[in-house]
Amino acid sequence: MAGERYVDHKVLKTFTQNKVNVPPDEAKERRRQVNHLRERLEDYIATHPDFDLVKLRASGSTAKHTAIRRRSGTGSDADVAAYLRTTDTDIDVSTMLTWLRDRCIEVYGATKDADDFKPSDHAVGITMRSSGLKIDVVPVLYTGEPDDRGYLVTADGTKVLTSVTLHLQFIQTRKDKAGDGYRELIRLLKAWIRESKEVDPELRCKSFLIELLVAHLWDVGWNGKPLQVDDYPAAMEQVLAYIVRTGLRTPIVFTDYYKADAVRATADPIQVWDPVNPENNVARGYTEQDRQRLMNHARTTLDTITMAAYAATKGEALDSWRELFGPTFPGE
Repeated sequence: MAGERYVDHKVLKTFTQNKVNVPPDEAKERRRQVNHLRERLEDYIATHPDFDLVKLRASGSTAKHTAIRRRSGTGSDADVAAYLRTTDTDIDVSTMLTWLRDRCIEVYGATKDADDFKPSDHAVGITMRSSGLKIDVVPVLYTGEPDDRGYLVTADGTKVLTSVTLHLQFIQTRKDKAGDGYRELIRLLKAWIRESKEVDPELRCKSFLIELLVAHLWDVGWNGKPLQVDDYPAAMEQVLAYIVRTGLRTPIVFTDYYKADAVRATADPIQVWDPVNPENNVARGYTEQDRQRLMNHARTTLDTITMAAYAATKGEALDSWRELFGPTFPGE
């Protein structure tokens, strides 16, 4: 039997609130900046009927409330999906990011430097110099389908069906049933992965994959028990044990918006299917080595949590958890 559990739900919750969650003032500023950008673009659309931007939707982890606070000034603070009309236009899909960058520059006019707009593989990053915030504007080809369905476009011209609205609805439906702990658990796991990548830069595990693993375990449970969203140490153990025992070899399919038989099996080592698009394996491109690396890392993490649970002193327990979340843990 383990002795006193020095790092319990309360300790992890305090750490998450103090060191992982986006501070309320910063979250409010992110929303203000996003709304300001949307309003400027929408005003521009209204006065330029030939403009090919159809609508804008807040998207990504900020819109889902699964964002974690930034570290060392990297990454984006928020995402905006820019739906672009594809009919009666000469837009070349392969150069859409450059086109969108030029349109954003037109909107802001002389109020910003051209260097504040930088295209990446899938978005145009806009840096707000006054606040340091960065917003990614993601182009989505719009063909008039309902529920904000459209096609994400990457720099090489690849098109992937998505829906900002349905993705937000997907996570909101589960949060409504599970409570606030659902999204906070996702944020805690994201913080663990971020710290893990600092130690092992070759580790692959995107944020969306974390969100879908949590969604799957909430839907089906693990080892005969529901996902313990109100007990973060237990919930982390469940997620890690799932990764270790299944090896992520079992395909994960969600049936919120399509039937399971819409998915076609592939040879990908990890298969976790986008809940909006049955043709999009979120882990497409992950190699067998990537799968094994993530599985082994989950096993090591699970062993560390077990050691912490059996630690003889609080200091030993905290040292174990610092291996997972860095030297600032518990961040009280």
